[in-house]
Amino acid sequence: MMKIESSSFKDYDAFVFSDSGTIYRKLSEGYIPVYKKFVESGLYSKLLQEKLIIEHEEISEDTIKPKKVFVSYPWEWCFSQLKDAALATLKIQNIALDYGMSLKDANCYNIQFVENNPLLIDTSSFEIYTENEPWVAYKQFCENFLSPLCLMAYKDLNLNSLLLGNINGISLELTSKLLPFYTKLNPNLFMHIHLHGKMQKKYSQKDCKNKIVQTIKMSKFQQKGLLQNLISTIEKINLKKYETEWDNYYSFTNYNENSFNEKKEIISIYAERINPAKVCDFGSNNGYFSRIFSEKGSNVFSFDIDKLAVESNYLNAKKNGEKNIFPLVFDMVNPSPNLGWANEERKTLLQRLENIDVTVALALIHHLRFTYNIPFYKMAEYFSKVSKYLIIEFVGKKDSKVQTMLAGRKDIFVDYDEEHFENVFSEFYNILDKRKIISSERTIYLMELKHER
Repeated sequence: MMKIESSSFKDYDAFVFSDSGTIYRKLSEGYIPVYKKFVESGLYSKLLQEKLIIEHEEISEDTIKPKKVFVSYPWEWCFSQLKDAALATLKIQNIALDYGMSLKDANCYNIQFVENNPLLIDTSSFEIYTENEPWVAYKQFCENFLSPLCLMAYKDLNLNSLLLGNINGISLELTSKLLPFYTKLNPNLFMHIHLHGKMQKKYSQKDCKNKIVQTIKMSKFQQKGLLQNLISTIEKINLKKYETEWDNYYSFTNYNENSFNEKKEIISIYAERINPAKVCDFGSNNGYFSRIFSEKGSNVFSFDIDKLAVESNYLNAKKNGEKNIFPLVFDMVNPSPNLGWANEERKTLLQRLENIDVTVALALIHHLRFTYNIPFYKMAEYFSKVSKYLIIEFVGKKDSKVQTMLAGRKDIFVDYDEEHFENVFSEFYNILDKRKIISSERTIYLMELKHER
């Protein structure tokens, strides 16, 4: 049965729908000539060659079938993912001009990561280039990419979360107010953010706004100069050195070498026993244990709340050419909600995940319990919605990490022990195996969801 994608209703040129789980893009009658130029000009082949666009299959004159991808959102990306997505968008526009075409929109949701490579998924976002017209998506690009990148790099790493409340992009006026004064001394940032934002505010109050915009002329040569300037600007935006409690986490664990090696061996044994195709690793840190699964051929979603841990994970995946591990920022206790029109445009993580075989939760539940007061029942209930199998680590109260967490506070967690943990999780799962890590207060469990649930 055909079901129109809930986020695909704003583009009058095409819409996305699914039929029996297969994704299609339906082109409007008026857009078919533009699409034909996109293909026949060689632009589609060039972007495929450059690994900048999702591959698709032509079903009919007005219907194409793109490769299905997992949809992530920009507030779930680390800094370098957002930066790579921005550069990919600019490269696409630069190439499109050479083929007589242009991106008519440049929102961040049009880019998705496949094998840690940012690809354009909106095939109908192109229009035929008109000589001397400016890039119509310039403002949108700045609000969707340049604004959050600058706020993350020059103000605070967590400010890309502003996109949660501004799903159409962070306004240039707001960005200009939040950025430090010294960014105005950077000619490129002054032009693309501060002056751009000031002009937008000025002209938004004028009845003649459209007439003013229509008088702006920009040759293809000038537009390419603008694109190169944006590319150079973004390439120079880098993170400062941030401190994080998870930095070098595995260099300062309370495991001795034998215990740590045994933990790796236990996870490896469970991975081989289940042989999962898809894995969700919650609290993955820099992806160390995620790689036990990815190296065995599993596709792994490697989630962590710490943006720098995800940054490290992503950069290592790129450096090593790892294609089946996907690092993302995710806060289990405050996940992104349904957003946008009728709360349907952007979906929760659980709504987007499909066919996950195993959930991994290592060194996680004590943080959920002691820091956020999440009871075992809520944890088990949540994990049961993700996958059939669960690999989970129980960390006892005598563990030094737990002792540090409880230091200076009253221990009100009378139900936090291995017996209560097993009893609660047994309401949802059959415990297939459990192995205590030598010389530690930690036990690894392998569980299988009960069929009646």
